Amino acid sequence: MSHDICQSPVSLTTPGALSEWNKMICGFLAHTASTPTHLGAVLEAESDFAMGHAAKGLFSLMLGRHEMRGAAEDAYRMARTGRATHARERGWIDALGFWLAGRPSRAVAAMEDVLRAHPEDTLSAKVSHAIRFMLGDAAGMRRSVEAVLPAHEAHPLRGYLLGCHAFTLEETGDYAAAERAGITGLELAPDDAWGLHAVAHVYDMTAQPDRGIALIEDNCAAWDHCNNFRYHVWWHKALLHLDRNETALAVALYDQQIRADKTDDYRDIANASSLLMRLELEGVDVADRWDELADLSEQRTADGSLVFADLHYMLALGAAGRFEAASEMALRFTRDARDPGDMALRVADPGLAAMAGLHSFAEARWDTAFLNLSAARTQMQTVGGSHAQRDVFERMTIDAGLRAGFYDEVSTILDQRRTLRGGHDDRFNATRQDMLTHARRIPAQ
Repeated sequence: MSHDICQSPVSLTTPGALSEWNKMICGFLAHTASTPTHLGAVLEAESDFAMGHAAKGLFSLMLGRHEMRGAAEDAYRMARTGRATHARERGWIDALGFWLAGRPSRAVAAMEDVLRAHPEDTLSAKVSHAIRFMLGDAAGMRRSVEAVLPAHEAHPLRGYLLGCHAFTLEETGDYAAAERAGITGLELAPDDAWGLHAVAHVYDMTAQPDRGIALIEDNCAAWDHCNNFRYHVWWHKALLHLDRNETALAVALYDQQIRADKTDDYRDIANASSLLMRLELEGVDVADRWDELADLSEQRTADGSLVFADLHYMLALGAAGRFEAASEMALRFTRDARDPGDMALRVADPGLAAMAGLHSFAEARWDTAFLNLSAARTQMQTVGGSHAQRDVFERMTIDAGLRAGFYDEVSTILDQRRTLRGGHDDRFNATRQDMLTHARRIPAQ
């Protein structure tokens, strides 16, 4: 029986294929651009390796693009007829099947079954982590990682798991522990972009932009090798500069790094659209930068893979004044909310309210924007992403409320936003608190 670098059973039969599989695992954990190349080499060497096909299918679905579903379905067919000697491998096939059936939550459950039998399986832990992230299940992410940490005490991939642990600690509000776990993980795995970015999240949430910027600049080896995840690290750096009111630097990072490649990956569009909206909320003229994002987003109005992605497409469409396309997306949300499956639940709540709020915000209907965005707030975590990513919607809610005169409600949201950050006020909270105080002093007309 062969075992891979995760110290877990795998039914590969040739040393070359096993070597490529191990390289794929390390690449996936480090968000390396060569990951699909290594997986392709595995399947070329052993075309009946079912877990390899299941990995291809799961990785395709993680891209959050409707057109990748065909590739995932093809991979599932190959996986079901391939060689799957071990329960671990069969669990991966089951996970892919559940996700294709519209139940990514069941895919997570299949991965957790694998991890109960093989807690040393860092690859399965990372996949469970990634799907839970897309489902907005921060507490589940933390439980999953902490259940397998003891099996990683003397493990070659321990650093990457610590990076996952750091992110779950940050997303569940344990900022000091998250910083410790992330720094320790980087010492063990210096190329762990996810762990570095988890610590950057800590510094964003606790209003320590100087430390966050230094962390990113001093650890280029952790992220400059990445696939498009490096754009997300640049995005974090831009947010930290924005917290220091260095808007010109944030704009320069947008042009020179974040949108240096005009990709239509939903994660890249999310980075770009949320940064542009933050800049506009701070009074920065972003010129015609919305147009490029809106052109791409107009091609995604019927996608429906992820609510998180759709909301960012809507940001771009609304900001660029593409109201016909925005209306088409809003109507599609109404239809999708009636479908079965995990994503339809998220379209129904909070998706419909959030979509209506963004549409109203773009049209400067501040009262309607506030009422809809605030109605979506309690369930927004379920659309996926991180606190930092979803914060753009929180900022828009606050600014809409200020413009519409919902001062008591805005005060409550600012207090809640501060509490989420461990009692820290970032620059946004401080400036909006000043605006609120000033607005309350103006006599009603």
